[in-house]
Amino acid sequence: MSKLSHLLILFVLVGFQPTAIATTQNMDNTNSLTEAQVKQLVKKADDFRLGESSAKVVSEVKLYKNEELDKTRQYTVYTREDRESLVLFNSQVEAGQKMLMLGDNYWLLMPKSRRPIRITPMQKLLGEASVGDISTLTWSEDYQGEWIESTTFELTDGQAVQSEKIKLKATTKGASYFTIDLWLEQGTGFPIKADLYLRSGKMAKEAWFIKGVREGETKVISMVLNDQIQTNQKTVIEYKEITSTEIADKYYNPAYLSRTKQLNL
Repeated sequence: MSKLSHLLILFVLVGFQPTAIATTQNMDNTNSLTEAQVKQLVKKADDFRLGESSAKVVSEVKLYKNEELDKTRQYTVYTREDRESLVLFNSQVEAGQKMLMLGDNYWLLMPKSRRPIRITPMQKLLGEASVGDISTLTWSEDYQGEWIESTTFELTDGQAVQSEKIKLKATTKGASYFTIDLWLEQGTGFPIKADLYLRSGKMAKEAWFIKGVREGETKVISMVLNDQIQTNQKTVIEYKEITSTEIADKYYNPAYLSRTKQLNL
């Protein structure tokens, strides 16, 4: 891992709170993006987050209070096309729990119950991290994008980032958020920041995406979720491992999961 990647991770761990000042550059829409260009840019953003159609994602979720680590949880996610994901809860306090997403449907499977429990993507896991934040790492499958404007973000370190502001509107019932204001780096499509909104129009949380290097390529190595109510708290989701992996169809069946306590993956 490069020195830059180590530095970025250190910023997260010691309490890096990215903030920005956005200034409008193209109010007259002279340089507006077409629908096709927006779609391509959002797909590029997805590739920085996941980059694989079928993958194993090991995520570590850390809750910070007053800049001190409070709790840690680890999850292994198996995801594949058609919006299907299996989440295994690895931490001792949650051992044996599983979550399955099949399109718009989510189930929680408890180790002492044979009946899957219907849940929503907003079901909390730890801090501001919800089921949807862990199980879905793409936007292009659940949202329709619309270009809003070109802006310049001035980060707290003084760096100016040219970006495109995109409004994402949910096209599926199972989408984690109803709308998303998303800022993507011009040209590359790397995600910078996202404001995540509920159906009511209330802002649920603010997400910042940390750039680093994984296996020699520039990727999103972590996501910082800022609590909009308890401002002394933040949740960091670190992507420890993302590898191309396919598992058998039976593991995406809630009936099979409910009667199988030990999965041999």
